[in-house]
Amino acid sequence: MIPSLRAKENFHIVLWLFKDLCWVMDLKLAGLMLFVPTVAMAVHIAWQSKSDLGEFLHCLAVVCWILANGTWMIGEFYYEDGTRPLATVFFALGLLSVSWYYLVLLPRSRRSERNDPMRSA
Repeated sequence: MIPSLRAKENFHIVLWLFKDLCWVMDLKLAGLMLFVPTVAMAVHIAWQSKSDLGEFLHCLAVVCWILANGTWMIGEFYYEDGTRPLATVFFALGLLSVSWYYLVLLPRSRRSERNDPMRSA
């Protein structure tokens, strides 16, 4: 078992790098096999961060990024690079996730901090 969330994030990077290495080396079966635990670890990390909405939205963006990345890889392996439109949807969903944080939630949080009378005491 991996003890801390940070250690899980670091291990997730290792999985992702191996998956992408398989992709660039055209190792189809290994790339597909590594795609599954890479997505699973990203989902697990996102689930564990759900108590902090800002962290969760960033983790959700990473899940979307990996789904886009894997969709693109599968398209190159098996569908004559025909899955890019679907990969683009996943990339856009990830971007929407972090955009919501930076354009809506973070400014709202800063406004409420400025208006909190207990903070000025």
